[in-house]
Amino acid sequence: MDVGIVNQRGLHARAAAKFVTAAEKFDAGVDVTHAGMTVSGHSIMGLMMLGAGRGETITITTTGPQGPQALAALARLVGAGFDEGD
Repeated sequence: MDVGIVNQRGLHARAAAKFVTAAEKFDAGVDVTHAGMTVSGHSIMGLMMLGAGRGETITITTTGPQGPQALAALARLVGAGFDEGD
C-alpha cells in the first residue's frame, strides 16, 4: 500500500521508532520501500536510511497471519503524521 509522508520532518528517528513499535505488535512481516530501496519495517535504522521526507510516498508490504491488520494500522500511523501534531 502506498502511503504519503505528511509530518514535517519525514521518516526521522522518532517516527521510525513509532513505526517499528507499531509493527512489532503484529504477527506479520513488514517491508517498506522508497526510491527503489526496500528495508524491514522492524528496523529503525533501515527505515531512517530510506530518507523519506514530507510529501514523498513509501510503500508498505505485509505478510503473515496478521498482515492485513498490520498494514491498516501502519498506514493509519503514517497518514496521521506519526501523531506528531505538525
